Amino acid sequence: MFLIIGSGHLAIRLSQWCAQRRRSVLIGLASSLPLDGPLDGCEIMALPTPTSLRELPLDSQKPTAVLLLNPEALADTNPLEAIQNHWQDIPILTTLSLEGDGIDLISVDDVSFAAMQDRIRSWEQKAGANVLQHYLQSVPAGSQVAIFCHDNPDPDALGAGLAMYELVQSMGLEPQLLHGGLIEHQQNRAMVRLLDIPVRRLILDWEVQDILRDAAVVMTVDFHRPGANNILPSDCVPHVVLDHHTSDESVAADISLLRPEYSATSSLVAGLMMSLRFPMTARIATALAFGIRTDTLGFTRHFNPVDIRALSWLNAYVDSELVRSIEEPPRSQETLESFAEALASRTLVGTTLLAPLTSMPNRDSLAQIADFLLPTESIQTVVVFGPRRGKIILSARSKNDDIHLGRLLSDVWGDGLSGGHKALAGGQIPFEVLLDETPSEPQMAELQAVKAMSVRLQQMFQVGEEE
Repeated sequence: MFLIIGSGHLAIRLSQWCAQRRRSVLIGLASSLPLDGPLDGCEIMALPTPTSLRELPLDSQKPTAVLLLNPEALADTNPLEAIQNHWQDIPILTTLSLEGDGIDLISVDDVSFAAMQDRIRSWEQKAGANVLQHYLQSVPAGSQVAIFCHDNPDPDALGAGLAMYELVQSMGLEPQLLHGGLIEHQQNRAMVRLLDIPVRRLILDWEVQDILRDAAVVMTVDFHRPGANNILPSDCVPHVVLDHHTSDESVAADISLLRPEYSATSSLVAGLMMSLRFPMTARIATALAFGIRTDTLGFTRHFNPVDIRALSWLNAYVDSELVRSIEEPPRSQETLESFAEALASRTLVGTTLLAPLTSMPNRDSLAQIADFLLPTESIQTVVVFGPRRGKIILSARSKNDDIHLGRLLSDVWGDGLSGGHKALAGGQIPFEVLLDETPSEPQMAELQAVKAMSVRLQQMFQVGEEE
């Protein structure tokens, strides 16, 4: 039983809501209760005058909780004490400034503030969706739209990219989904294959220039800075930017939907599609949901209510069998060898674990190794790194609230070479940045670059531990 004590519209609305869950009793002054009729499932005690709690005709059943909204119906000098004396160890939820064991205080200001924030965000999201829709509708039918993911796109970029591809195509335009780098992670390859994501890899500069020349709209998904970990030239100004990463600088674009309150770009895109009432399909929902789940590490990494709301909407359409097939692809022998080397070469710096690799046939194995090592006892931060094509690729994870991995790395290697989130970051640092002189023999260059990176990271995290 829920016992609601109070008068006014809030008491009525809460009583209606509580009565849908279990038996409820509303106690209030008859003169203050705005009743138009009975409340289904809720017993009403409309008192003519204030009455002490012990004189009320309450049965012996102990309430699940007491909601104390307004004590005007009780004649007790101390209503809180009267409730606690009448029922031992009963949780009390109140908007009054009360203190005591078992009291859950709800600040009316906080509730109002949160509600207003949600409403403003919904307006902002709807406005952003409408602006994007009107912008694309202004483009002549049949025009080409180039949708760029960052290099080596992850599930968040692939999911958001596919959704925007389908949205653009539904508006009579011709989209292309593009990226630089490689798709190497087994899950990412499985995602592209099973969801038939029409992604195209660009390698040469002239390919990019041809795309930019012919496209009426250039859109970036899951990044906002051309030239930083993506194949776009640094002087390119995209027409549309969709990203959830933070930026200390203004973003140049006709439409910039930079929303750091989302923990995944797939959540942002799902919100846009909700606002536009796009007819969702299992394929798109599965792609977006998988993007959200991987960027939040199954909601164990930082996330926000907007991410949960987006996933809740998508879950009605998600193909669970497809998700399982994507999550559990076969692991290559090369990846297992990388795991073995990382475990053998690991170095501990305080609570930070550094795991260098001397060779890296698959760069996305770094993320798998980092996620595997982070739950290790007494470890707060993990950095896995190795050489590939003249660069040291690194993947970092942390559960230390005192550091922001993305800022820590970008402070050392800026200009788009590294960065990321508070708990998840990465980078690709050219050998020449780490070495005064790069050996001409490739294997020697790799060994020296890995050693130089090991020394630099040990210094970086040693200072962090001392601070």
